[in-house]
Amino acid sequence: MNKSDAVHRERAGPKEPPNAEIMSPFCPRFASVMDLLSRRWMGVILRVLLNGPHRFNEILAAIPDLSDPLLTQRLRELEAQKLAVRHVYPTSPVRVEYELTEAGRDLESAVRVLSRWADKWLPSESTEK
Repeated sequence: MNKSDAVHRERAGPKEPPNAEIMSPFCPRFASVMDLLSRRWMGVILRVLLNGPHRFNEILAAIPDLSDPLLTQRLRELEAQKLAVRHVYPTSPVRVEYELTEAGRDLESAVRVLSRWADKWLPSESTEK
C-alpha cells in the first residue's frame, strides 16, 4: 500500500462492519422489545400461545411454577402491546381464550431461533442437577 492509498483510507473513515444495523449503538425499539420479552415467563407464555389459542388454565398447566397472578399480569401486558387478544365466549360457564395477534405470531421465528440456541448452548435440566 502506498502513501496515497493510506491517505485515501484515512479520509474515507473506518470500514463499516457487514451487519452495521445490528452493530449500531443503542436502539430504543430493540430495548423496548427486549424489556417486554425478558420479563419472567413472557417468552414461555408466547411459546405456548404460538401453538394456537389457549384457555387461561391450559397456559397455567403448560408452565410449571407459573402463578395465577403472574400469568394474569403477563397476558394483560401482551394484550396492551397488541401481541395477544382475549376472546370471551358467552357459554355456560363463560369460556375465555387467549390468542396471538398477527404481531404476536410474527415473533415465531425469533422464538424458534432462541429455542435452537438454548438447545445448543444451555445444559439440559437433567445435567444441571
